[in-house]
Parts: sequence; C-alpha cells; structure tokens
Amino acid sequence: METIEIKLRDEYIKLGQALKAAHIADSGVDAKFMILDGKVLVNGQTELQRGKKLHAGDEVVCGNVKIRICAHDD
Repeated sequence: METIEIKLRDEYIKLGQALKAAHIADSGVDAKFMILDGKVLVNGQTELQRGKKLHAGDEVVCGNVKIRICAHDD
C-alpha cells in the first residue's frame, strides 16, 4: 500500500481536500462520489462526509493508498 503524507498548513484539512491534495481525486466532484460510494475510510471507519475535518494523526485509506495527516512541523 502506498502511503502519502500531507502536512497541515492550518489546524485541519477537509476530507475532500485531502483526497485532491494526494491526487486520488481529480476534482471535488470526484472526491464527493468516492466518499458517498463508501470507498473512503477515516481511521478505519467508512466516512460519508466530504467536509469531515482531518487533524494531525488521522489516516485515510482509499483503494490501495493511505494518506497520513501530519502536523506542519512533523
């Protein structure tokens, strides 16, 4: 499984934005449908909210890609 790290610029990043930043989704619409189709896990749980706030330490899995959310100074 490929792991991609996203460093936060602010306190959090929204799930849809994280999928775009990791180049898993080409657009917000693509991210929305991936999420609504139940293809995205946040910390091991299926997440259906595109606006879910992700903080440092959270992990997102979509297909064979894991996104690790890191603090800006990690």
